[in-house]
Amino acid sequence: MGADNGLVDPCADDAPKHQPIEGGRVRVVEVMATGTNGGAQEHVYALATRLSPESYDVRVVSLSHGSSVRRLEKAGIEVTVIDEPDDRRAVQALADLLAPVEPEIVHNHMFRAEVVGTRAALLLGEQGCKRPAVVSTIHSSRIRCVDDRNALRQLTPLMDRIIVVSKAIERKIREEGRFGVPVSLIYNGVDLRRYNHEQPCCTLHTDYRIPEDSPIVGVVARLEAEKGHRTLIDAWPDVLKVHPEAWLLIVGEGSERNSLEAQAASLSVSERVVFTGRREDVPAVTAALDVAVLPSYREAQGLSVLEAMALSRPVVASNVGGIPEMVEDGVSGLLVPPGDCDALAAAIVRLLSDHPYADMLARRGHDLVHERFCIELMTNAIESIYDELALKLRASAGVPG
Repeated sequence: MGADNGLVDPCADDAPKHQPIEGGRVRVVEVMATGTNGGAQEHVYALATRLSPESYDVRVVSLSHGSSVRRLEKAGIEVTVIDEPDDRRAVQALADLLAPVEPEIVHNHMFRAEVVGTRAALLLGEQGCKRPAVVSTIHSSRIRCVDDRNALRQLTPLMDRIIVVSKAIERKIREEGRFGVPVSLIYNGVDLRRYNHEQPCCTLHTDYRIPEDSPIVGVVARLEAEKGHRTLIDAWPDVLKVHPEAWLLIVGEGSERNSLEAQAASLSVSERVVFTGRREDVPAVTAALDVAVLPSYREAQGLSVLEAMALSRPVVASNVGGIPEMVEDGVSGLLVPPGDCDALAAAIVRLLSDHPYADMLARRGHDLVHERFCIELMTNAIESIYDELALKLRASAGVPG
């Protein structure tokens, strides 16, 4: 893919590589609040594995164990786990870990990492070490309790940069009173090498005994209350009234699985609903869907929507949070009110019934992702922030740069 307007296409395979700044590689520590699965962990993985090794010395610290830790280690990324539930002890442990590394950037991901990572960076300065620049990416639209909001308000002016993944999240942090630090809007990006020409999973029908000619509607999301699976299951009987041959694929793991399975049984749709658990081949599974759904009640951005669009899958998603910044209703997908099972069922039925319309939405969604939401755009923007902050630190320390 290349641009034909004379401009460099950052999403192209042959796009120019990042040029290192003077003074050597920038030392970066990415701090994750948890090592489990989710959009924030996917973001850290994409970032850590794509930052130029010639320009950046990157390592990851996770404040708990989990599958994302193992995935990063498998990719060759150095990961340290600080499994300490007490925040004060975790701060000291992280500061002790950072001191010999002398990072120039500490980049925090998720709430607890913001608290522990920022305080650890400040503690380094108090102990006479070099105080790294602090960057925090806000991945979640979760409403925090009063104590948590107060802690963030106090820490925010001591940070060097906040990154928000949508305009909706930018509004959220303003409403929470988080001021005194520059804010950069950087959308999460899709790895087009994984989500572009991926072939549909060829064993999906046999894995779950789905007839070959049956359409599959699917959702890829953690099985947690805010993701809206309950509304989707409530909508499923109405979908089956029009398309009794359809199947619903629920991909992911989480605390809500047992209650969702019970809900499907109570509605007598269990025979047409499959809970796959965790799948390691999400791009291939997504490519096999006839309709991709994200029925969230709140959503910072909704990366699985972009991934489905990149694979030319028609999408139905909740009109909430950052989702409408990616999906234009009736143009690149269909948006429905969160929690409205009737509207959700009607949108799914429409796409299953009107194939030309579904194909048109899928093509436009695919083109939009390739133009605005590739992972290279995300990485390039974050690299620019790292370089800017590292150069300031080096200049203040008298290091040439």
